[in-house]
Amino acid sequence: MFVSPDIDALCACKVLQALFHCDQVQYTLVPVAGWQDLGTAFMEHKEQYQYFVLINCGANVDLLETLQPEEDSVFFICDTHRPVDVVNVYNDTQIKLLIKQDDDLGVPSYDDIFRDDEEDEEGDGDDSGNESDGSAEPSGKRRRYDEALYLFYFQAALVMFELAWVMSKDTKDMLWWSVIGVTDQWVHDKIPHMKYVTDIATLQRHVSRHNHRNEDEENSLSIDCMRITFEYDLRLVLYQHWSLYESICNSCYTSCSFKLWSINGQKKLQEFLADMGLPLKQVRQKFNSMDMSIKENLREVIEESANKFSMKDIRVQTFAVNFGFKNRFLASDVVHAAAALLENVEKDEMPTDNFIKALDCLSRSNLERLHLGIDLAKKKLKAIQQTVASCICTNLILSQGPFLYCHLLEGTPDVKLFSKPLALTLLCKYLLKFSCVCVFCFIFFGRAFEKAAESTSSRTLHDHFDTSGKSLQHSIMGCDHTHISTRQPVEGRADQSFCNVCLL
Repeated sequence: MFVSPDIDALCACKVLQALFHCDQVQYTLVPVAGWQDLGTAFMEHKEQYQYFVLINCGANVDLLETLQPEEDSVFFICDTHRPVDVVNVYNDTQIKLLIKQDDDLGVPSYDDIFRDDEEDEEGDGDDSGNESDGSAEPSGKRRRYDEALYLFYFQAALVMFELAWVMSKDTKDMLWWSVIGVTDQWVHDKIPHMKYVTDIATLQRHVSRHNHRNEDEENSLSIDCMRITFEYDLRLVLYQHWSLYESICNSCYTSCSFKLWSINGQKKLQEFLADMGLPLKQVRQKFNSMDMSIKENLREVIEESANKFSMKDIRVQTFAVNFGFKNRFLASDVVHAAAALLENVEKDEMPTDNFIKALDCLSRSNLERLHLGIDLAKKKLKAIQQTVASCICTNLILSQGPFLYCHLLEGTPDVKLFSKPLALTLLCKYLLKFSCVCVFCFIFFGRAFEKAAESTSSRTLHDHFDTSGKSLQHSIMGCDHTHISTRQPVEGRADQSFCNVCLL
C-alpha cells in the first residue's frame, strides 16, 4: 500500500488495514510524500509484489509511463485528486480505478480521444499517436488527447473520499474513519459545501442504522463503548478542548467575520461576548471547566447572537463520537489533531514517524496521542492566525490580476510550519477568506502554473500529488508575477534555492 500523507488517505488506510486483518492478508505499508517517493518505493518493492494499492496518489498522471512496471503488475488506485489521467481511465488491464459508480469523471469517449484524423489516416496508415520524427506538429490523435486532457481539468468535479464506507463491513470504527475522511474534505476546502452536505446525509443514514441496530446491545456494554451521533454544531474549531474565547479568535469563520486583526474587530468581539451575556471568566477558561448551566444551552445562545452579527452560518452539520462517558470528539477535532501530528515540526523526526503517529491517533486505543495532536493543532491554528494578521497589517498580500500572492520571507515566525502542504493550504484558505475574494479553483491554477512554467522556462518541481502545491526556484518569488496570466518571460534573482507555494 502506497499512502499519501493526508487525512482522508490515513482513513482509507485504516479501513484497508482492518479489512486485511479480517482476511489475514499480508501487506506492506509505505508512506509516499510525492512522485519521487512513489517511484523509489515502487522500485524497491516491484520484485516482491504483483498488486499495489495507491491511496490518494497516482491517478492524475499516466502511471504506467511514470513507473514503467512489468506487464503482470496491477495497480488499484483510490485517489481524490483531479483530474484523472485519461490513460488510467481507459487502461482496464493494469489500472483499476476505485471510484463510486455514479462518480462523473467527465471523461470524453475513447474514440474522441484516441481516434485518428481523416487527414492523418490518408497520410499515414499506421498512426501510433506519436509525433513524427520530422514534423513539429503533433498528430491528430496526439492533439485530441491534449485537448481532452486540458478540458478534463475544467470538467472534472472534485470528489470526496468515500471508499471507506463503501468497503465497510459494518463496524463502527470503519464508519467513524469514513466520517473523518469526509470531514477532512470540508475542513481543507477540497469539496463544495453542497457536496459535503449531500455526503453527510448519506453517512447520517449509516449512523442511524448502526445506532438503531445496536441500541439494546450498547445498553449492556462497558463504559468504554463507542457511539457516533449526527448533530448540528458550531463552526468553532476545537472549542470543546479549548476556551471559548481562544476558539472564536482562532476559527477562520469568526475571526474573518469580526476582522480580528483590526482594533474595530476586537471591539466587535467584545460586543459579541457582551450580547451573549456570558461572564468573561467563563468564556476564557477551558470549556470542560465552564458551569454546566452555561454549557447546556451554549449553542443556542451563540447562534442567536451570531445572527445579530451577520454570522448566519455559524452552525454546521457534523458528527461526534463518544468513547464511554469521558471522551467526546467532533470529527473536525480529529482532522485537525491528525493533521498537526502528520506535519509536526517541533521535533526533528522522520516523516515516516509522524505518519505512523497520525495513523495511530485515529484508533480509540490511542486517545493520549489524539489529545497530543489536539494540543499541537492549537499551536498551529494560533500560528496561522498570527501570520494572517501580520500579512494583512503589513500589506504582504498582493493582487496580481486574477490571483493573489503572499511571500513569507525567511525568518518569519513559524515559516517552517508552512513548508508543509496541509498547513500551507490552511494558511492560504484563511488568507483568501480574510481578503474577501472568491476562492479560485485549485485545479485551474495548478494547470495554469505548469503552462506558465513551461512558457517561461522556469525551474519548478512538480513532486506533489496535489497540483495546487508546487516547489519553485526562489528567483521567481522576487520578480513580476504577471507571467502566470500573460505568459511573458520574467527575470529574477539568481538564487537557486526552492520554496513551497500553494496556488489558489
